[in-house]
Amino acid sequence: MELKNSEYQIQGVPVTDIANEFQTPLYVYDADKIISQISSLRNAFNGVNLRIKYAMKSLSNLSILKLVKEHGVDLDCVSIQEVLLGIQAGFPKERILFTPNSVSFEEIQEAVALGVVINIDNIAILEQFGDVYQDTVPCAIRINPHITAGGNAKIQVGHIGSKFGISIFQMSHVKKVVESHNINVVGLHMHSGSDILDSEVFLMAANVMFDCAKDFPNLQFIDLGSGFKVAYKEEDIVTNIPELGKKMSKAFQDFCASYGRDLELWFEPGKYLVSESGHLLTKVNVLKHSPAAVFVGVDSGLNHLIRPMMYDAYHHIKNVSNPEGPKRVYDVVGYICETDTFGYDRKLNEVRVGDLLSIENAGAYSYSMSSNYNSRLRPAEVLVFNGVPHLIRQRETLEDLTRGQVDIFSSIPVKEEASLD
Repeated sequence: MELKNSEYQIQGVPVTDIANEFQTPLYVYDADKIISQISSLRNAFNGVNLRIKYAMKSLSNLSILKLVKEHGVDLDCVSIQEVLLGIQAGFPKERILFTPNSVSFEEIQEAVALGVVINIDNIAILEQFGDVYQDTVPCAIRINPHITAGGNAKIQVGHIGSKFGISIFQMSHVKKVVESHNINVVGLHMHSGSDILDSEVFLMAANVMFDCAKDFPNLQFIDLGSGFKVAYKEEDIVTNIPELGKKMSKAFQDFCASYGRDLELWFEPGKYLVSESGHLLTKVNVLKHSPAAVFVGVDSGLNHLIRPMMYDAYHHIKNVSNPEGPKRVYDVVGYICETDTFGYDRKLNEVRVGDLLSIENAGAYSYSMSSNYNSRLRPAEVLVFNGVPHLIRQRETLEDLTRGQVDIFSSIPVKEEASLD
């Protein structure tokens, strides 16, 4: 979103026009930003066979999936439903990685039947997998490197207390299971967390993986997950992708030389590809003055964007309607019957009832984590592609809320209460 001629625009389209056409609350995504992020990541890694696996849990709209697929990106899925959506979006099955956690073995068997790449993060499941498939179905193994990295503790997944992956201290056991069951391990995987700033963290984790690889002679890829930090504030420090690409490419080339052949290097960006492309447009319903704050109440809430309340996540907020007005300090809050503050003590251009606000960095883990709390409807989604806004998800209706519910009292007579006489 750019401010041009005193007007916020996305690909030259006035944001107010988009809001007027599709109404608020509304998620809007900029396709150009997603494409740019794909290119920046690909260009950073020279001399290695890089595969980008989009973490679709961040934003799983079919139009977004098709957009990234058309730009050479593969898919990282964490549920069988995501796998099925990926296939529906047209991804070749061999380009889909399935990395579940705490699922039944039946779900893994379903994924095997679909022909996707299986990633296993549990020794017990690995043993079951070996019992059933031996070397007939290749798989990858998710390793927990015991490296604490990332922002909020809830998105740190590589530490020793994490439920994710097989501990690096259990690799001798893993090796015995693989050998005794004749399992064909074609990949090693790790993911240590989100919002990682220091490229040295990736290099440290990569070295752990490279050391483990010595025990697996049939590898085709090393998957280092993701966690690249994007900017939520103007002064935010972000992951230096060019620096990471340069250092990691060299380290990976050295590893492949010692391993004896070239492997593929995989990353699984989600937030990095789509976060900055997204904007949640909301209308100001009320201004409420209290002794402690001036509240800006908007037509959205934690049911649409839960990250500020769940992760204490910061999302920059812009007054689209009054971009050059004097600055005032506000608390921007939602309409849910629970504390659902989008931002405390925010300096915004003067806000008036009816103004249009944009909550930024709303592309990743925003709509995908939305709900119908308070029986509120989820918003529509729009993708601006080639300078044209396209509706890619309809706004929910009341019928969507009741779909699937079964009214037992439509067929069971209700006993009338006894008369008080």
